[in-house]
Amino acid sequence: MNKTLLSFGHGFSAAALTRLLVPQGWRVFGTTRTAERADAIRATGVTPLIFPGEGMEEALSEATHLLISAGPTEAGDPVLTDLADQITEAAPRLKWAGYLSTTGVYGDHRGGWVDEATPLTPSTRRGVWRKEAEAAWQAIPALPLHIFRLAGIYGPGRGPFAKVRSGTARRIVKEGQVFSRIHVDDIAQVLEASIRHPNPGAVYNLCDDDPAPPEDVIAHAAELLGLAVPPAIPFEEAEMTPMARSFYAESKRVRNERIKDELGVRLIYPDYRAGLAALLADDTTG
Repeated sequence: MNKTLLSFGHGFSAAALTRLLVPQGWRVFGTTRTAERADAIRATGVTPLIFPGEGMEEALSEATHLLISAGPTEAGDPVLTDLADQITEAAPRLKWAGYLSTTGVYGDHRGGWVDEATPLTPSTRRGVWRKEAEAAWQAIPALPLHIFRLAGIYGPGRGPFAKVRSGTARRIVKEGQVFSRIHVDDIAQVLEASIRHPNPGAVYNLCDDDPAPPEDVIAHAAELLGLAVPPAIPFEEAEMTPMARSFYAESKRVRNERIKDELGVRLIYPDYRAGLAALLADDTTG
């Protein structure tokens, strides 16, 4: 059977998925906006495509599966802006489509629990754009769409160790603040499980089992390295960029039972302690 994935916005999470698919004989197209990034994509066994540009419609005509990681802006979803008609035309013959969204669509719940049935009440601009992008993809007739709402992503090269080692890590403390997070390898295994067991219309939260205050993660990373735990900085006193501060505008705990019950997923890294230990064991700078 022909298995061809067209990955829009081929980044960190998509690359983790293709590391699972390429050895199984999949053909993968991955889009990027720069020639420099195209060379790095090609080195992983993925055929790069500059977006927007030539070759996109041909790749779409060959694709059996779509993965959309490209983030929306105030102007809307960039893929649909350029290719809405072509995707609508291709939809009936696609076997699976996955849209990577964010748990930010749920908004602030003051540390309370949310699941896939929780109403979407985003409180940030990025959350609003994601909610609108989800709806735009859901509106495409016959598209076998699956929505994956991702918590904070970490993994090789994206962890706290480099900042802890350099002394630039900060433990910003805001009372009651908790975040959910997910290791990139667990994102990849959930996506692969969904491809094997498609359920068009399904929505899945992707997060681990242990929502935790961000300062606890930094402290644990320092302890693993045998370094001093950075001092706590009250949120009100912390100097932060507007984007960084916006992450603290929402606090919630995200439930993940659906990926386990419906897809049979067993998390590789069920909490940040397991994930950080694995990053350190792999000698990554995190």
